[in-house]
Amino acid sequence: MEKTLDTKFTYTEKKDTRSGFGDGFLEVGRKNPNVVGLCADLIGSLKMGAFQKEFPDRFFQVGIAEANMMGVAAGLTIGGKIPYTGTFANFSTGRVYDQIRQSIAYSGKNVKICASHAGLTLGEDGATHQILEDVGMMRMLPHMTVINPCDYNQTKAATIAIADYEGPVYLRFGRPKWPIFTPENQKFEIGKAWKMIDGKDVSIFATGHLVWEAVVAEALLREEGIKAEVINIHTIKPLDTEAILDSVAKTGCAVTAEEHQLNGGMGDSVAQTLVRNHPAPLEMVGVNDSFGESGKPEELLEKYGLNTANIVKAVKKVLSRK
Repeated sequence: MEKTLDTKFTYTEKKDTRSGFGDGFLEVGRKNPNVVGLCADLIGSLKMGAFQKEFPDRFFQVGIAEANMMGVAAGLTIGGKIPYTGTFANFSTGRVYDQIRQSIAYSGKNVKICASHAGLTLGEDGATHQILEDVGMMRMLPHMTVINPCDYNQTKAATIAIADYEGPVYLRFGRPKWPIFTPENQKFEIGKAWKMIDGKDVSIFATGHLVWEAVVAEALLREEGIKAEVINIHTIKPLDTEAILDSVAKTGCAVTAEEHQLNGGMGDSVAQTLVRNHPAPLEMVGVNDSFGESGKPEELLEKYGLNTANIVKAVKKVLSRK
């Protein structure tokens, strides 16, 4: 479908966002000797092998001991190191929340928590690994920055950018091969939303994998005469409230789209911004208070209402409320 539609963005290949992290991690390691890596027995899955091979003295395999990994990372910052921790998103947050809260966020330690295999698109590993609450958990922590890039190129750029950012960061990315549709060697600005498509009828705020779904939805809506504005919310905290308010002041309504629970996610952040500053009709696309299940990524996105068709449906619903 995406190859026949007149989308504003196109792609020639698909690549997993975790590979964007791995390539960005190696590049930033070459630039900054203070960058070090820690992994909880998932070097291959996190694409950290190239960094380990090139910088063996700056890489620590901690084994299946995620809580210890967070404590070690916090300690390394005291000596001026910039630790990047790597494991699945479920184990990067739910399993180690106490350690992150007490040892990293509370004192603002300069740890980069790099979390792969997030959301439903983890696929066949099922509900126990498909964490859908991680963004909410991380954005509630004081001092924590939360980033959720949309494709390989943006994940690579974000991985490089966070090394220069002082303070704890949660960087979320995924497992499946996904369209590469943003520019190569782009500059990543933490906390600055990216208006990808200009429109006047409705604002679509999307994050992560669902940015591409929003791009495709915009093309479908345009065929029906609906001009949607698509904004990539790659940084969920700090949220670019100015970009959100400027867009909704123009369009008068909004839809949010994310691979996360409706409760506590990016949509909640947008809703809080609107209700406090510019009340407007809002619909949210996300997982509705449910765990996931085993299945192919595209099938799970369809079943749980997180694909292009559901964004289009939400747009039409919110337009009826203007």
